[in-house]
Amino acid sequence: MKKLISLFVAIILLVFLGWYAYNLQQSNGISNTELIAFNIEEIESVDKFIISDSYGQKITVVKNDSVWTTESGECLQQQNVKFILDAFKNIEFKGYLPENSRKQHVKMMSAANTKVEIFQNGEWSKTWYLGLASKDHYGQIMLLDSDEYGKSDLPVIMKIKGVNGIIEPRFFADYRKWMCTEIFKLPISEISKVEVKFIQEPSRSFSVIKEGSKMDVFQENQLLSGVDTSMIFAYLNNYRKIHYEQPNYILNAKQVDSVKHSTPFVELTLTKTNKEQTKLRMFRNTTEELNRNIFGVDKNYNTDNFWCELPNGQLVKCQYFALHPILLGHVYFPMNLDKIEKGEGIE
Repeated sequence: MKKLISLFVAIILLVFLGWYAYNLQQSNGISNTELIAFNIEEIESVDKFIISDSYGQKITVVKNDSVWTTESGECLQQQNVKFILDAFKNIEFKGYLPENSRKQHVKMMSAANTKVEIFQNGEWSKTWYLGLASKDHYGQIMLLDSDEYGKSDLPVIMKIKGVNGIIEPRFFADYRKWMCTEIFKLPISEISKVEVKFIQEPSRSFSVIKEGSKMDVFQENQLLSGVDTSMIFAYLNNYRKIHYEQPNYILNAKQVDSVKHSTPFVELTLTKTNKEQTKLRMFRNTTEELNRNIFGVDKNYNTDNFWCELPNGQLVKCQYFALHPILLGHVYFPMNLDKIEKGEGIE
């Protein structure tokens, strides 16, 4: 008899719990599954995502075979994609917001959020809305819109599995932060000619011409004799890895235009064996105060970095030391440069 009573009580309890859970779900207007189904199990199926923010910035990233690029095929930093795919796969539920703060967070997220649209196998599947960090900064307040469940109206706190920190820094829409910093990534076999022209110091100008196994170096269009072939190889080998420091975060459009219309201190033109050319124009990063260069001479420009106009017209900041290997011909070739002893130079 006692067993029957216990069984009856257990059944009543199960029915009550089921009823309570159903009513809780109905009162929220949404199920727990719908609220927290942010993650992507089949991460290989993700072939596109779009990130946009409240400042009007937007970046579309697509998979081309195994490489991620912009829609037009421009190079992007693959490490950024890796962090995002990791978030797609390993995002997990952390907790609910207090009931009295939910409406306020919905309001704030309507005014400012980071939106992430996710596509799988060519079709939209989910959109994440990222709001503020959680109070302990170990999670992110987020909303979900999905093809399967529709759009949630209740924000929840999410986190990345195994990571104590916020999610939002992984998702930036500023195109400049995505760009590859490579200027040159060429093996010697693809280089036909390099011409480095110093506009105000012509004695520093030089060119390297490679025709098959024959290589010559010229200074101000005059053939240099006694050039060690191994040094020509050493010079051209530098073009395997040349990067700029960072995009332009400082100058406005008017200032950029002013720099481009000023006189560059160097123009570098590289011609590939397939006749394609890459031309760089380099400008001093002028300053109001004087800066002392490595020769102890005061200059009215930054002696650590300069501006460089890329072939696509973009202005980026470069470090002198990073481009010295392709600009300082006298390091590799027996050039006549008396001005070096006078403290002049390109830093």
